[in-house]
This record gives sequence, structure tokens and C-alpha cells, in this order.
Amino acid sequence: MIIEEQFPPGTPVCVTQTFEMRDKIVRAKVVGGVQAWEALPTGSWHAHGKNDKLWLKRLKLRKADGEITLLIIDDTTEIAKLEKA
Repeated sequence: MIIEEQFPPGTPVCVTQTFEMRDKIVRAKVVGGVQAWEALPTGSWHAHGKNDKLWLKRLKLRKADGEITLLIIDDTTEIAKLEKA
């Protein structure tokens, strides 16, 4: 199943992303409601993807305080469905 079908707009989720730094691994969590899924180019001219750009999957979330955040979803991203409040 495609990930977008598992988490349609309106679904409350917790997204955990892992970042490897020089001497440690950092895990960041963002909680919010799915607003939209988008595939947008990076702007990198050397990526050699569609139209010579690398297209990345992005998830737009609305946090509880109303803030909108746009996350790049990669193979290390974990998304968990939450119960509705």
C-alpha cells in the first residue's frame, strides 16, 4: 500500500525522523494532522531526476497550535497513526 493511502488528509500522526550527526544520532518527533502529501523538486541541477531535478516526497502537517510544517519523508522516517483527540 502506498504511504499516502495509509495516512490521508485529516489523519493525526506522530512523525519520527532520525538524523546522523558527527558523533551522535538525533531523533526528532513532530505530532500533527496530515494536511497534504506533495512531491516537489529539490532545485538541485545535478540530481538527474525528472526534468533534471530530484523529486522528494513531502508531508504537510498542521500542529495542535496551528503551525504548518513541511517534512521531507525518506526511508528512515517513521509515521505512526494516532487516535483522534
